[in-house]
Amino acid sequence: MDTKEKLDDALYTETYLGKVGELTLKGSNMHLFEKQLVCNARVALEAVDAKVHTQAGRLYVRCTKASCPGVEYALDHLLGITGWAKVRTVDKDISAIRRAVTEIALEAKGPGARSFKIEARREDKSFPLNSYAICAQAAGEVFDGGILAVDLHRPDVVVHVEVRKQCYVYSDQKKTCRGLPVGVSGKGLLLLSGGLDSPVAGWRMMRRGMKVECAYFHSYPYTSEEAQKKVETLAAIIADYGMDTHLNIIPFTDVQMRIKQKAPEAYSTLMLRLCMMKAANLLARRIQADCIITGESLGQVASQTVENLAVTESFAEFPLFRPLLGMDKEEIVDGAREIGTYDISILPYEDCCVLFSPRHPVLKASVDEARRIYEDMDIDALVQQAFDSRRIIRYAVRDSIGKQFATKPFVSQSGMLCEGKDHAPAQGHQGSAD
Repeated sequence: MDTKEKLDDALYTETYLGKVGELTLKGSNMHLFEKQLVCNARVALEAVDAKVHTQAGRLYVRCTKASCPGVEYALDHLLGITGWAKVRTVDKDISAIRRAVTEIALEAKGPGARSFKIEARREDKSFPLNSYAICAQAAGEVFDGGILAVDLHRPDVVVHVEVRKQCYVYSDQKKTCRGLPVGVSGKGLLLLSGGLDSPVAGWRMMRRGMKVECAYFHSYPYTSEEAQKKVETLAAIIADYGMDTHLNIIPFTDVQMRIKQKAPEAYSTLMLRLCMMKAANLLARRIQADCIITGESLGQVASQTVENLAVTESFAEFPLFRPLLGMDKEEIVDGAREIGTYDISILPYEDCCVLFSPRHPVLKASVDEARRIYEDMDIDALVQQAFDSRRIIRYAVRDSIGKQFATKPFVSQSGMLCEGKDHAPAQGHQGSAD
């Protein structure tokens, strides 16, 4: 071991192991997915003292003790792993393994555990004991000493032993969001509102490896500043899963007033959706997105009947992804709770879709009739004007971790960008561990 390795061992005393799950099913290009996963983890952890690498289907993070909270936050939000655990790194010796297992059993007994089992995996075939022998011999002190009883079917605690290049022993595993690393499946533009649905839709596409940018349509003073702040908070939350995002705030007051003046009342919500799609086309083209994402769910509201969804899609110039289409509200609520957006989404600040809703909306519009009404409004110039007047706010997980858990100075890349400019890192401020 050279001097640098010795210094690293002295500094980076804590180790985390992440299980990559779906990535192991990939073929000859698996290394590309692992490379993206490592890149994402390293970017997220730029504000703390940590080192990241993958090996044989595992993600490893070594860090200083002070960096543990930041590492755990990053792993909780890192897409591409099925779960993680803080591990003990021990010598590849059955006596060292046995001691680590005993320590874990004693720690588990305190909160009330009564039984255990060991699951061993021997990746290093040069290790003299097979998996069964490792389980039998590592359990000796715990069982013989009466610390915990053995229960192979419903144990209170499961101790994992992995013999690889190094030996890792751990018990508590935390499940995460699974999926693919963000960045392996192109870029999508999410139409983000303040409701429950769209943040979950964006998150579900992030789980499939898609980089997601956001567009929000704001109609001040008919929608309040609190409604915009609500959406900004939602964008920040989903950015922690998607590495980063740009929230494009598009002022739609003039567009909505033209709809109110020119469109039949029954068609007002549908016309608003079509104008949003027109603006989304402009933005998707500007940011070179591959698709547009919405939080629509079949039959949930009047604008989401089969016929009305077909009308909306006829105005899209990019593939239109609706990841919630077959989900009911309870499933969507469960998703919102899982990612932490539920409590924000239910705040009582209504968006522009709600405030201008007709009493009796059209349920089965035709594409031809909707297009005729849209053209009669002569509204494209107002949509273009709204697009050109957009404001952009960037959110990044590295900054979220830095602000909460930094162990070294970092430069924030989040914040307001120039109006109507292409997405680029903003001038950041100096962050610190304070």
